[in-house]
Amino acid sequence: MEQDQQILARITEMVENERKLRTSLSAGEIDSATERRRLGDLERELDQCWDLLRQRRAKTEYGENPDEAAVRPSSQVEGYLE
Repeated sequence: MEQDQQILARITEMVENERKLRTSLSAGEIDSATERRRLGDLERELDQCWDLLRQRRAKTEYGENPDEAAVRPSSQVEGYLE
């Protein structure tokens, strides 16, 4: 469960970074192209973290070792949305 807490902490950190990016854009500190690029990177990493957490929870629920869960490529995780 400690690993799950670390993943959740990373998710919280990324959400805060997302908020800071939006604030930086509205304050004129970065341009919209920079914001879009950085937000895209954050969103892909967030999706991977959520996917890893879901994998870990599913393995735990079914009596498997959650440490066998692995980060999947963003191309695979992003494909779930389609």
